[in-house]
Amino acid sequence: MPRPVWSGAISFGLVTIPIKLLPATEDRSVRFRQVHLADMGAIRNKKICELEGREVSTAEISKGYELPGGDTIQITDEELESMPLPTAKAIDIQAFVPAESIDPVRVATGYYLQADGPVAAKPYVLLRKALERSSKVAVAKMAIHGRERLGLLRVVEDAIVIHMMRWPDEIRDPAELAPPESEMDEQELEGALALMDTMSTDGLPDLHDEYRESLEKVIAAKAGGQPRPEAPEKEEPAGQLVDLMAALNASVEQAKERRGEPATVHEMPKKKTAKKTAAKKAAKTAKNATLKKTAAAKKTSGGRKPRSA
Repeated sequence: MPRPVWSGAISFGLVTIPIKLLPATEDRSVRFRQVHLADMGAIRNKKICELEGREVSTAEISKGYELPGGDTIQITDEELESMPLPTAKAIDIQAFVPAESIDPVRVATGYYLQADGPVAAKPYVLLRKALERSSKVAVAKMAIHGRERLGLLRVVEDAIVIHMMRWPDEIRDPAELAPPESEMDEQELEGALALMDTMSTDGLPDLHDEYRESLEKVIAAKAGGQPRPEAPEKEEPAGQLVDLMAALNASVEQAKERRGEPATVHEMPKKKTAKKTAAKKAAKTAKNATLKKTAAAKKTSGGRKPRSA
């Protein structure tokens, strides 16, 4: 069981639930160290005081804040803990909202909320069952890791999980990244939906970290003096598919083959070629020009037919 990273209480209305915060995830990445190539000695980062030019110990280090004028003041842990903040030791629930109203881009690290002692058991279960029955999640405020954060409380099996959330002003505006609108053919959209249907499953598929597994094999081989595992042969692409409908059709076939289904796909309607579209536009432009000239001529003659000599 991981160590608690925070302790306090959940507060909603007049109900208080003592809890502990435990990490809900763990980092399984393979870690490397910086080493000296000549002798494999570890390279360490020393903490050097810029003014004295010497290495300082942890006991000599504190938090500091640089003022606009350049001066620096010390901020102690006691000053941070004694701030007049109602969420300093509480997960203060602000509202209960539908889960689908929360943009996933705002959801970050998750923690399990563990009931802290027998007195917390009943209100903990009460909150969990209320969240389950209402099909809602709770939005709360709390102070952790030196700042006030938003939290999202939801139920996972028999436990309550809180996800740290980003504040609205921490989310970048995606408008500047969005590509310009393009003409969309209905057949293309139907082809994309057909591909999505072929790739759909009832739940999250059984996925695993292939990069980490391959890296562990390389490390094990090198540590045991064995030859490096050979990389699998890369499949050569059949050729660049510049036609979107052809790419969608081929993708559906590939998805069905991977699922062990017959790779027979209904022929999707072909898009009109760019050449035909360009010719059609040119003809339309010429027709419009002729109509404009005719209208201008009628306006000049006052709408009357020219007299014969």
